[in-house]
Amino acid sequence: MCETNVYLEKDDREELYLENVDIIRPETGKIYMRNIFGEQKSFEGSIKEISLAQHKIIIKEG
Repeated sequence: MCETNVYLEKDDREELYLENVDIIRPETGKIYMRNIFGEQKSFEGSIKEISLAQHKIIIKEG
Protein backbone atom coordinates (compact mmCIF):
# COMPACT_ATOMS: atom_id res chain seq x y z
CA MET A 1 0.00 0.00 0.00
CA CYS A 2 1.15 3.53 -0.71
CA GLU A 3 -0.89 5.68 1.63
CA THR A 4 0.45 8.88 3.04
CA ASN A 5 -0.29 11.20 5.94
CA VAL A 6 -1.33 14.81 5.43
CA TYR A 7 -0.01 17.47 7.80
CA LEU A 8 -1.19 21.04 8.26
CA GLU A 9 1.57 23.63 8.60
CA LYS A 10 0.60 25.93 11.45
CA ASP A 11 2.87 28.40 13.28
CA ASP A 12 6.01 26.76 11.80
CA ARG A 13 4.86 23.35 13.06
CA GLU A 14 3.25 20.39 11.36
CA GLU A 15 0.01 18.98 12.79
CA LEU A 16 -1.42 15.69 11.58
CA TYR A 17 -4.53 16.46 9.52
CA LEU A 18 -5.51 13.08 8.02
CA GLU A 19 -3.87 9.65 8.14
CA ASN A 20 -3.68 6.93 5.49
CA VAL A 21 -4.73 9.17 2.60
CA ASP A 22 -5.01 7.38 -0.72
CA ILE A 23 -6.79 10.08 -2.77
CA ILE A 24 -5.92 13.77 -2.89
CA ARG A 25 -7.42 16.03 -5.53
CA PRO A 26 -7.22 19.79 -6.11
CA GLU A 27 -10.58 21.51 -6.46
CA THR A 28 -11.26 25.21 -6.97
CA GLY A 29 -9.48 26.81 -4.01
CA LYS A 30 -9.67 23.56 -2.02
CA ILE A 31 -7.95 20.23 -1.58
CA TYR A 32 -10.14 17.12 -1.35
CA MET A 33 -8.75 14.08 0.51
CA ARG A 34 -10.03 10.60 1.31
CA ASN A 35 -8.32 7.91 3.32
CA ILE A 36 -8.48 4.13 3.09
CA PHE A 37 -11.24 4.05 5.74
CA GLY A 38 -13.53 6.31 3.69
CA GLU A 39 -13.04 9.41 5.85
CA GLN A 40 -13.19 12.53 3.67
CA LYS A 41 -12.00 16.08 4.24
CA SER A 42 -11.80 19.26 2.18
CA PHE A 43 -9.32 21.97 3.06
CA GLU A 44 -9.16 25.56 1.83
CA GLY A 45 -5.54 26.13 1.01
CA SER A 46 -2.70 24.67 -1.00
CA ILE A 47 -0.08 21.95 -0.99
CA LYS A 48 3.28 23.18 0.28
CA GLU A 49 5.32 20.01 -0.11
CA ILE A 50 5.03 16.35 -1.07
CA SER A 51 7.63 13.86 0.15
CA LEU A 52 7.09 10.49 -1.47
CA ALA A 53 9.96 8.85 0.42
CA GLN A 54 8.50 9.93 3.77
CA HIS A 55 4.84 9.32 2.75
CA LYS A 56 4.06 12.88 3.77
CA ILE A 57 2.09 15.80 2.30
CA ILE A 58 2.21 19.23 3.90
CA ILE A 59 -0.69 21.64 3.32
CA LYS A 60 -1.02 25.28 4.29
CA GLU A 61 -3.86 27.78 4.60
CA GLY A 62 -4.36 30.41 1.95
